[in-house]
Amino acid sequence: MAGKRGNGEGSISRRKDGGWMAQYAVYTAEGRKRKTLYGKTRAEVAAKLTKALSDREGGFVFDAGKLTLGEYLVRWLSDSVKNTVRASTFERHEQLVRCHIRPALGEIKLKALTPAHVRRLISDKSSGALAAGTVRKIHSALHKTLSQAVSDGLIPRNAAAVQAPNPAPDEMRPLSEAEARAFLNAAKESGDRFEALYVLAITTGLRRGELLGLRWDDADLERGTLRVGRALVREGGRHTLGETKTRRGRRQVNLTPRTVAVLKAHRKRQLEQRVERAGLNEDHGLIFASEIGTPLNPENLVKRSFKPLLKRSGLPEIRFHDLRHTCATLLMGRGVHPKLVQELLGHATIAMTLDTYSHYLPSMGDQASGAMGDALG
Repeated sequence: MAGKRGNGEGSISRRKDGGWMAQYAVYTAEGRKRKTLYGKTRAEVAAKLTKALSDREGGFVFDAGKLTLGEYLVRWLSDSVKNTVRASTFERHEQLVRCHIRPALGEIKLKALTPAHVRRLISDKSSGALAAGTVRKIHSALHKTLSQAVSDGLIPRNAAAVQAPNPAPDEMRPLSEAEARAFLNAAKESGDRFEALYVLAITTGLRRGELLGLRWDDADLERGTLRVGRALVREGGRHTLGETKTRRGRRQVNLTPRTVAVLKAHRKRQLEQRVERAGLNEDHGLIFASEIGTPLNPENLVKRSFKPLLKRSGLPEIRFHDLRHTCATLLMGRGVHPKLVQELLGHATIAMTLDTYSHYLPSMGDQASGAMGDALG
């Protein structure tokens, strides 16, 4: 005879073979499902049922049914990622899932996925042509997916909690003070139409996307300030204006007198060109735009202006992002407090600033030993 319990608390009954069983309901990825527990004695089954109901109430159901990892990845992208991140970020996650994770692991049942599966995926991707940074992104996307599955009560642990490859850090090549002057002088003497962009990049450390997302209504040239609140991002195969990379990326920066002057001259030339191209120009209000006023293609900027200017200056080939590093190293080399550099660059934490740039300041060790010598002799 079944032992009656309260609604939703399950039931215990004796089997024909003399053993005992308990039944209770859980809600899984496939809907409501009845679970059965077995034991030799009523007390044994009652203890198992008590624990199972406790786990159920605590969200620890751990029953993904026949749901495959591939199916859950699609659900994760749709329910947990889309509309919660920038469109470009969603596209990157979707590509990682579609091109790398689903083809390799998509047919495996979610509840059957093991750390060995994940390690094999990481190993296969690392031994191929993919960069270590891309493999880390694959691992990160899978880890986030499985973390959500754990939170949903579908699996008991995250199978992606394995070591990800450490990417080789991008080699920085910030310009020295002399090199930065030579670069900016070459831009001025050659009449490069992006002289103001390069001055702004070096004096404020803005990211390339932030520079190309600036509008004139972000600039107060009389007060010498600039509001950074958006960036040019790539979405759906085209470039469009979106949010800055991080929340800390939304900031106000102060401009040097030289930067203000070059921006005013840039604005004057831009207005003159707009008059010359009346009827052909699209006015998006961008500070740095194509010759007809549309958003710039960042790759074209690098290929047609930045690299030729480096060559004209007699400088080694560096990345555009190294102008941002140049700003930071020049300021810290002049003794500017890292906290101020962090705020200028829009870093999330001061630790990020110090981790990135402290080793470019060999004099710091001398300063520390000198200070200790002054204190204690």
